[in-house]
Amino acid sequence: MPKEVELSNVESQIKELRERIQQANYAYFVLDHPEMTDFAYDQLFKTLQTLESKYPNFISPESPTQRVGANPLDQFSQKQHRQPMLSLQNTYNQEEVLAFNERVKKKLHEQSTFEKENLAYFCEPKFDGLAVELIYEKGKLVTALTRGDGVIGEDVTSQIRTIRSVPLILPDFTQHALLELRGEVIIFKSDFFKLNQAQEEQGLLHFANPRNAAAGSLRQLDPRITAQRPLRMFCYAPGTYDGEPIKSQSDFMEKIKSYGLPSLTVTTLKDLKLRTQSHPFPWQKGLACLCQNIEEAVEYYTLIEKIRHQLPFEIDGVVIKVNLFSQQKELGQISRSPRWATAAKFKPEQAQTKIKNIIVQVGRTGALTPVAIMEPVKVGGVKVTQATLHNQEEIQRKDIRVGDTVLIHRAGDVIPEVVEVLTAFRESNSQAFHMPKNCPSCSEPVVQMEGEVISRCVNPNCPAVLSESLKHFVSKKALNMDKIGEKLIEKLIERKRLTRMSDFFRLSETDLKELERQGERSVQNTLKSIQASQQTTLSRFIYALGIRFVGESTAVSLANHFGTVDKLLQTHREELLSIPDIGPKVADSILRTITKKSFIQEIEDLLSLGVKPIQPILSGTKTLKNLQIVITGTLPLDRDQVKHLILQHGGKSTSSVSKKTSFVLAGETPGSKADKALELGIPVIGWEDFQKKLNLAKKITN
Repeated sequence: MPKEVELSNVESQIKELRERIQQANYAYFVLDHPEMTDFAYDQLFKTLQTLESKYPNFISPESPTQRVGANPLDQFSQKQHRQPMLSLQNTYNQEEVLAFNERVKKKLHEQSTFEKENLAYFCEPKFDGLAVELIYEKGKLVTALTRGDGVIGEDVTSQIRTIRSVPLILPDFTQHALLELRGEVIIFKSDFFKLNQAQEEQGLLHFANPRNAAAGSLRQLDPRITAQRPLRMFCYAPGTYDGEPIKSQSDFMEKIKSYGLPSLTVTTLKDLKLRTQSHPFPWQKGLACLCQNIEEAVEYYTLIEKIRHQLPFEIDGVVIKVNLFSQQKELGQISRSPRWATAAKFKPEQAQTKIKNIIVQVGRTGALTPVAIMEPVKVGGVKVTQATLHNQEEIQRKDIRVGDTVLIHRAGDVIPEVVEVLTAFRESNSQAFHMPKNCPSCSEPVVQMEGEVISRCVNPNCPAVLSESLKHFVSKKALNMDKIGEKLIEKLIERKRLTRMSDFFRLSETDLKELERQGERSVQNTLKSIQASQQTTLSRFIYALGIRFVGESTAVSLANHFGTVDKLLQTHREELLSIPDIGPKVADSILRTITKKSFIQEIEDLLSLGVKPIQPILSGTKTLKNLQIVITGTLPLDRDQVKHLILQHGGKSTSSVSKKTSFVLAGETPGSKADKALELGIPVIGWEDFQKKLNLAKKITN
């Protein structure tokens, strides 16, 4: 046989093997219906590996054998989305969904198109995972980005390539230049259970829920770790698309399924209703649905809420979209959300359990926080064992006692909270709970400041206060020592290697190697993290010091006003009060702290040990000079970024509305600040108008 013919046969065999493996991946990871045994799959994979090893010229990045993960990254690079990845406005009941429909109809009436076409809605479950964009060029996966702030995302291409449900090549799309897809990376519930079992066997911490596990796995700098995690992806929306015109969302879903992309099967409402009577619910036969009107969309919402726990993945609602792309275009968007879609969220789930004990934790400012220790119970698929009770006033208001049977829910489906006490189950000998008079950590008397509901330990040498203060000092928004975790800090405190903030910069290799599970590489990474933190901004440094009432925003104001640490230490009350967002309480707290000899000595030690807090020179226009601006609601950029923009252009970002407020910048779902501004006759502007003020529209949105 001529060599050319032999090579041609090998190439055809390799191509066929790759297609069969991808088809098997699709059946297993997308349809949840394996079409071959694990043994048969492994044999196919080994045959492909053998052929590629013998004929390495045929190895390509799109081969299933190349999903094992590339080399670790130093950090994620950032890239801009061609089209912004918008977030959805939320609705929480049928009435709000109907109100959304009325807004859509009104807008389409204004455009004079509603009478020409029907208003159908495409409905699908709202995955509780991490939003990602896939970018294919000429049929090959070239880039994958996280949602980020909606405008700029992190490049996670190497990590996405390890997910077996994501095709690396689309054979039927090679003639087109570009296909962008938005979707969600998730972990199935069964896989999540196995993942946590593996974590436990390795002596590692459990993941809190499938969403956190998926997000954390995808954001591993080492793709080889991502490859070991059971990630899946489902696509549900288009970005930029270079192909045959598609008229609707339902057509788009059918089209991408024909390309072999992971997506939900579309069904009819009638079929969905019939299958909800089956247990377990056969979700693979169709879970997305084209509804002909809003009444059907509401019925879909009700059906999915009933069978949500039978689904193999977590959802927190359904997404309702206007089906026709032409109508979506006419409806447009507001701020960072489309007018043509809404996320109909499910109500937070509740569960009944019993309080076994109430313990009191001590924070970095000495605040005592009561925490209920409960009999384990699942709420929304997550095991809950404790819930914060906030303070004595909250305990008295709800009359919460040890031994009580209580109803709990997860606020925002995240934070466990006691909703109410079921007093009918209360034991006759139960006693009211009272906060301790002495600190549970150091036994010193606690105090309750005037006007506060929280008790505090004011002992500066309290072990609990020290521990929490040091954790704050190294946190991401402070000095960002990213290789130093809570357990390491606790071990170092226990061995007396950490007694104050400056001790971090006195740590040696010997100090770290004395600890368990601290190998050479781990020690070097920790020391590099400490060294890198020495170069920081003045605002981060001030925030890291943990002065009571000085949060990130106030730290920025102090840094901008004083410019150096020395000038801050030499300030007086009148000067502090002249800074717009600093009132008497904050000023007094700052003065109490910066006049302490121990605090001054600590700063001197930090500076002498190499910490260099620099105040960056702000460049920008003075468009907002002397303006006081209050931010409310959710904006396209992170709130810290918006505050930085305001400062950069000469303005001040204040936390509350007053007569001195120049205007309120309102994003999605603005709160009471916007209402108060309107009452006072203060202008309330949106993101687009704010961009125009700064002439930033092109820079931010393009």
